[in-house]
Amino acid sequence: MIKNSKEMDWTFLKENTREFTHIYHDYPARMIPQIPRNIIKLLGEKEGGVLFDPYCGSGTSLVEGLLAGLNVIGTDINPLAKLISEAKTEYTINPNELSNEIHRFVEFTMNPKGTPKIIDKENLEFWFKPNVIKSIGLMIRYISKIKDPRIKNFFEVAASETIRESSNTRKGEFKLYRYSEEDLKKHNPDPFSIMKEKLFRNLKGYESFYNRMLELTYKPTSKVYFANTVNEIPKDMIGENTVDLVITSPPYGDSHTTVAYGQYSKLSSEWLGILSYNVDKASMGGKKIEPMNFECDELDNGIKQVDEINHKRSLEVYSFYADLRKSINNVSKVIKNEGYACYVVANRKVAGILLPTEKSIVCFFEHNGFKHLETLRAFFQ
Repeated sequence: MIKNSKEMDWTFLKENTREFTHIYHDYPARMIPQIPRNIIKLLGEKEGGVLFDPYCGSGTSLVEGLLAGLNVIGTDINPLAKLISEAKTEYTINPNELSNEIHRFVEFTMNPKGTPKIIDKENLEFWFKPNVIKSIGLMIRYISKIKDPRIKNFFEVAASETIRESSNTRKGEFKLYRYSEEDLKKHNPDPFSIMKEKLFRNLKGYESFYNRMLELTYKPTSKVYFANTVNEIPKDMIGENTVDLVITSPPYGDSHTTVAYGQYSKLSSEWLGILSYNVDKASMGGKKIEPMNFECDELDNGIKQVDEINHKRSLEVYSFYADLRKSINNVSKVIKNEGYACYVVANRKVAGILLPTEKSIVCFFEHNGFKHLETLRAFFQ
């Protein structure tokens, strides 16, 4: 048992979850920073160790690893996630340089000139109003001329949120749903104003992160890769038996029926020129395969029950867990013999059947020679 783990409130309902660079970009199913922060403390990880997040999303665990003096490595299949994680883990920019560039951008917005950089998209005006398209195009043109790649990433992350909030997409949705015609009449965003608000907000978060990192005697490194751990973890990215700690929150199911990360990222990624394939189809469970036995009794029984109710859904469920198992097989290889794997998950129901994701992950790791220490639970009302 992990010492003092039972005494902690893992809901963190009253905590500030947006300090440091966690204030940057929203992201679907974002893990709150207090979870990896407290896991690192509980396990007593020391400066200079290696933390790996195989589904790093917006980089929450990576930022917390850096704050603890750990070298961090993240992988994700979503190019927008890679961009956000790289920007959030960057701590070497002088805040004055960042502030100066932001003020240059503010001056630019007072009298924006130049040819807007408009993307080639057939239904562009379906998702954006004409005046919004022009403003975003000018913004993208400005960002393209920023020479420092670190500062450019910072601006692109703010631009991504701006693009999404300026679009005709209904707010509060991860999937792409357009406003009704009636709501569109009232939707008149100003991309420049939104962008400036994001930049100044993020600058405050960066300054606090930068100052905290200055206090560390050991300066940790951060690397974020575009990789699908279901297929492999390239050894030139992460060698076998090199990782001290994995902290991650994998998808809870296939993108079609749970969180559509690709749809959430699509419009921003297109404008930023980083979308090259269908993220949701490449996600876990994106390709349907015929089922076999997992040798995990509760999972096998759960899928069997789903199959008796809805065969199509059972294939989707099986395909997701098959991909999750493949990924865990690969992740297991990079963890040291005395290392830890911590997965933050939620069980879900399909066709009214509760699927034991937490116990399935334990089973998959045990098949790779790991020993289960403890499952910590948080209950919400």
